[in-house]
Amino acid sequence: MYCLKCKNPDTKVIDSRVTDDGKAIRRRRECEKCKSRFTTFEKMEFTNFLVVKSDWSKELYDREKVKKSIYLTCNKRDINPDVIDSMITDLESEWWGNKKLVTSKRIWKDILYELRKIDKVAYIRYASVYHNFETPEDFIDFIKQNENTSR
Repeated sequence: MYCLKCKNPDTKVIDSRVTDDGKAIRRRRECEKCKSRFTTFEKMEFTNFLVVKSDWSKELYDREKVKKSIYLTCNKRDINPDVIDSMITDLESEWWGNKKLVTSKRIWKDILYELRKIDKVAYIRYASVYHNFETPEDFIDFIKQNENTSR
């Protein structure tokens, strides 16, 4: 691992800790040359599954695409980014563990279900994009229909 300050390739690990419920490792490092300290994270990556789109085309799963869509719906909401990252990691584990193909509809529904637990406004925003809400009545109808539903 290169030092962020002086770009020296010789750094040593000072401390390692398991984080994110065992799904990541946090390492404190120190540069052998300039003694600068920095933190790195190692996370499991679940990129080797395909997403089946509504038109039956397939594409590789893209965590950044999912993350961006969630962050857009959470804009200006008081939601800790670590909560979102943890949610995505848990969902990826579920998707990857079940099969090598996951439908975009399943991804959307699972994210919607988890967002509902975190923030009701973000939940409604996410649903509005997927369902193409066009009027205030669309929002009201969706809320009424989904007040007590689960996945």
